[in-house]
Amino acid sequence: MNVESQAAAELTFKVRADGRGRAVHGRLAALFLVSGVAALIYQVCWQRLLFEDFGVDLDSVTIIVSTFMLGLGIGALVGGELADRYPDHAPTLFALTEVGIALFGLGSPWLIRVVAAATVQDSLAAIAVANLLLLLVPTTLMGATLPILVRHVLRLYHNVGVSVGVLYFANTLGAALGAAATGLVVLYYVGLTATIYLAAALNVLVSITVWLTLRGSRA
Repeated sequence: MNVESQAAAELTFKVRADGRGRAVHGRLAALFLVSGVAALIYQVCWQRLLFEDFGVDLDSVTIIVSTFMLGLGIGALVGGELADRYPDHAPTLFALTEVGIALFGLGSPWLIRVVAAATVQDSLAAIAVANLLLLLVPTTLMGATLPILVRHVLRLYHNVGVSVGVLYFANTLGAALGAAATGLVVLYYVGLTATIYLAAALNVLVSITVWLTLRGSRA
């Protein structure tokens, strides 16, 4: 093969690889949007569950928002460290975090009520700390998803700005849609517990689809 033919072949391979990377990036962004929808479904529903303990007041809102912010921050640090340490296993890590969120989501109505029953005689501060520690588990997993997925997409797309920007936009848009749909529509027609189960089903769907998609992209 002469130099011109080899260069043309390399260019063709690069264009095809870039096209595949863009396609995978788009699919993952769509799935990350669904993950954002699930996250805000949990936030709205868990806040409703906390209303049973604290009443509809500033305390319950403060606990759930503070826990989400703290968990997302811790998760981002942990997820970034894991993604840097095990870059070849980023798809598996992402799939496992989504499954972990789903498993906690399925048990969350029961867990939150058990914690409430166990701390009902305690002070408001003790109840707040107990619920914060409980919800810190799934919110940390949620926070880990972005750096893990960015690490994998970066290997495909080789552009930090696009990788972070598109995924963050998709997740934020999903969060807005999830909050709006849950508060305005879903809770009224489905109910609190069933809505949480719906979010868990979305997490499982994302996990399975990501796993199959990334396996396909490797092939």
